[in-house]
Amino acid sequence: MQRITFIVLVVLSLGLMGCGYKPLYGASNDGVGVASSLSSITVQETDSRAGQLVRNKLLSSMRPAGSGHADEFSLSIVPTIAKSSLVDQSRPGIQRIRLRLMVSYQLTELSSGTELNSGKTFSSVSYDVVHEPVADLQAEANALSRAAQEVGADIHTRLAAFMASRGST
Repeated sequence: MQRITFIVLVVLSLGLMGCGYKPLYGASNDGVGVASSLSSITVQETDSRAGQLVRNKLLSSMRPAGSGHADEFSLSIVPTIAKSSLVDQSRPGIQRIRLRLMVSYQLTELSSGTELNSGKTFSSVSYDVVHEPVADLQAEANALSRAAQEVGADIHTRLAAFMASRGST
């Protein structure tokens, strides 16, 4: 049984090598990798807390300390927050809130001003309201932080895929 599994894995590996599969973060033919392309993206500042959290996530994943290259691209993000109740109000003392963070983004080439990529993404998280002011504020802040992490990771992945496809053309 183990031998059959090994043979199947070898055949699948050889099949992947023949179909042009390449890792997302591998270098392209010109030697420029996706990580290098991502580190040349400057992320514009926003005026909301949600925007700051998403921006921080993007900066820490695309431009870690000491890895920034000359700015070639600009990324603008526009966050929107919506809250709604998840629990029927007929039950006293119970309140569960859904926080939905929606972010539109636009990647622009700085040299030409051309929009290269854009999209929308969202995250929906929930938290409990226990009618204690400090606990309620902390629960909401934690929910916003979780949503921003998810949205930032999604935008990072989308931009990495775009840069990889751009490098292979």
